Amino acid sequence: MPGTPLARRAPARGTPPTGPIIAPSLLLRRGHVCLPGAEGPVVARRGSGQGYDVFDVLDQLSPHYPFLYLVDLDGLERNDPQLEYIQELSRDMPLWVDSGVRQADQAIDVIVAGAQKAVLSSAYLRGPKELRRAWRLTTELVFEIETVQGRTEPVDESWGSADPAALARVAREVGIGSVVLSARGEEVDWTMVGALAQGGPTWVDGSFSPRDALQLATAHAAGGIFHLDEVLANMDKP
Repeated sequence: MPGTPLARRAPARGTPPTGPIIAPSLLLRRGHVCLPGAEGPVVARRGSGQGYDVFDVLDQLSPHYPFLYLVDLDGLERNDPQLEYIQELSRDMPLWVDSGVRQADQAIDVIVAGAQKAVLSSAYLRGPKELRRAWRLTTELVFEIETVQGRTEPVDESWGSADPAALARVAREVGIGSVVLSARGEEVDWTMVGALAQGGPTWVDGSFSPRDALQLATAHAAGGIFHLDEVLANMDKP
């Protein structure tokens, strides 16, 4: 298991966490483990050409990290979340689940299936009204702000502003403390991370790498969420 200076195992019961947290992100499409590709997520394959069993991957991760950030590609791409997989995977590891929630009641479906946190993204959620509705239904929520090539493009014009700081402010005014800044196809904007972190717990996803772990503390981020390239490569070694 690759280590980083700030990678932290789940704390002993009763021990409060200290410092930034490193957590893995697992992309799942129709039960297949995926990795980011140039044209979008692709199925991750061993040297033999076989895919990775998602439960084998979870066995590698669960002893080392406090939670798994599960990106449910069926939910994002087809609005059809993999609730059965969420239920099974949550038995072995706490899950933060990003399933492309469009409406508030879909967040409840994810929580009922077993997720510790439902991730609501401005790239999918139908505006602040649905954000407030979701908060009234459950407080186990995280808000994601996704940038692509440096631009934030909320799916619904009712968000009012595409500025990450403004979007984070909307979420925190509702009551959601934790914000995930996801940068797609670009370097992490650490200045932006630091600015968002002044308002509350801020996580770095997307282009974050465990090699950037020391930057988390400098930016006062709560933690970083990384993709599984190296973890899967190590699993493929004889």
